[in-house]
Amino acid sequence: MTEDFSIERVGQCTFNSRLDSGVFINDNEGVLIDVTLSGFQKGQVKPNFLEKAGPRKKIFFNPETSRAALVTCGGLCPGLNDVIRAIVMVLWYRYGVREVFGLRYGFEGLITSCNHEPLVLTPEVVEDIHNDGGTILGTSRGPQEPALMVDFLLEKKINMLFTIGGDGTQRGALAISREIKKRGLAISVIGIPKTIDNDILFTERTFGFETAVAMSQIPIIGAHMEAKGVKNGIGIVKLMGRESGFIAVYATLASSDVNLVLIPEIPFSLEDVFAYLKERMSRKRHAVIVVAEGAGQEYVYGEGTNASGNKKLGDIGLFLKKEITEYFRNCNIQTTVRYIDPSYTIRSAPATPGDSVFCFQLAENAVHAAMSGRTGMVVGIWNGHFVHIPIQLCVKGRKRIDTSGLLWQSVLDNTGQPRKLT
Repeated sequence: MTEDFSIERVGQCTFNSRLDSGVFINDNEGVLIDVTLSGFQKGQVKPNFLEKAGPRKKIFFNPETSRAALVTCGGLCPGLNDVIRAIVMVLWYRYGVREVFGLRYGFEGLITSCNHEPLVLTPEVVEDIHNDGGTILGTSRGPQEPALMVDFLLEKKINMLFTIGGDGTQRGALAISREIKKRGLAISVIGIPKTIDNDILFTERTFGFETAVAMSQIPIIGAHMEAKGVKNGIGIVKLMGRESGFIAVYATLASSDVNLVLIPEIPFSLEDVFAYLKERMSRKRHAVIVVAEGAGQEYVYGEGTNASGNKKLGDIGLFLKKEITEYFRNCNIQTTVRYIDPSYTIRSAPATPGDSVFCFQLAENAVHAAMSGRTGMVVGIWNGHFVHIPIQLCVKGRKRIDTSGLLWQSVLDNTGQPRKLT
């Protein structure tokens, strides 16, 4: 592995931290990428590691003269307001930063001509927002011109920018940080990775994912009850997951009522799906299918791309409902097929307690990183530790299910479905 895991800084830390902290992290502390014995026995002179997150004794920015800004981009995700609240609270109470601004409607908030007035954020403004889903700042998709966004930061005298969003957002953050570096400016850009799909590289979990898995249980139970309530009933639940099937996989393992999981990482033939379902009907008289939204896109047609540049997906859930119904009709087997899509209900919901805790920890470590002058990075979790990850590593691809690994084997063991459906 030849990736560069080093974190850039905007300058040397000269201020003593005002944190009353029992723990400060040494700048030389890191978390190994590979902690397995086989990885250790490879005998690298200097093993690859990610810089450990946490408060530093010395900081770069003077809290009394610092101005911070937050932006939320992309689709909604449980926990957005939790992250906003935590950043404000830690900046205000732990570091004494008194000027914090919420930029409205994504990166449009950094474009003067869009006329989105920043929202002044104080503890009083954000104290209760974690109880609500969505984001008090609003959001949008699509790139903006990095030079114009940096002009905005200069005009507003903002020296810390927190970007809360998925891979598209962090690509925008990377472009901003590169423009800042080109101009030789001391402005820190720190990302908090937000993707309900849990598909960001070099981080084990993203906020909103746990909530999505938890909330998927009710529609799966509903599909199961509908399927069992009639002879040859089939329930289909479509869950989010454009290119990665993590929500579908974990929701299935949490439920144990699912009999077939279809994910983007594994192609399937309709003939093999039909054959498996027909055999299942002969034995059990009901079945539950969970399908990730990005699965089976070769069968459906999505036209064009959205504002973030992502290919628009066809509705694989409705397609399966139609095709399965038609197949059993042609076989003269009476079936009842129910289809449930809870996607927008899930992504707009408040975070679960576990996700709320995770959001706070991500946010506080993002603030620690910014105050110490780090930039061009996101905060994540790796091998149980919060770490700093260069943005360019996070956005070079998407994390996907290893279909030859133990996680997918657990799914096969749980559902009883064939390893191959092609």
